[in-house]
Amino acid sequence: MFTGIIEETVHVKDVEDAGEGKRIQIERPDDFKNISSGESICLCGACLTVESFDSSMIDFFLAEETLEKTWFSTVSEGDEVNLERSLRPEDRMSGHIVQGHVEQTTQVLKIEELEEGWNFKFEKPDNLENLLVHKGFVTIEGISLTVTEIEPESFSVTVIPETWKRSNLSDKEEGDKVNIEPDMMAKYVQKNLEEMPQS
Repeated sequence: MFTGIIEETVHVKDVEDAGEGKRIQIERPDDFKNISSGESICLCGACLTVESFDSSMIDFFLAEETLEKTWFSTVSEGDEVNLERSLRPEDRMSGHIVQGHVEQTTQVLKIEELEEGWNFKFEKPDNLENLLVHKGFVTIEGISLTVTEIEPESFSVTVIPETWKRSNLSDKEEGDKVNIEPDMMAKYVQKNLEEMPQS
């Protein structure tokens, strides 16, 4: 489990095909001490398992399903990625509960610089229509964000300067794909409503 508060942004060092999946190697942040093989790390919103590491790098395997649901199908050396380690019992819940289960990708439609921050407008996927609510949570690229506006074909979030500085959103351009995970609580509410008997 994660909170959507990005700890580090690093670059992809290497990408290799591995059967139906891929193996990627990323830079290891200096602050990522005491990591271990088998540990879960959130990479741009996707919960991945550490396969191996040394003092300068971390290796992950990207399964076929991960490639289908994320933009990692086109990941390449030099791409910037967001990192967050899994939540510990003593940690503060500064964002919201993020599972690391990316639902799909969506497209950046518009980036507008504000007086203090940036407004990002994204394409609204049809299947997430009931999971995006005004002032509700959404996870984009592993970042806990608040939905500020919903339109028939799009939704928007405001990115504050600190998030801009600490994440790969500062590297995104209009037309880019980003990973999206709707709020887990909204998913449970929708499931319960669908299972309620119709009167």
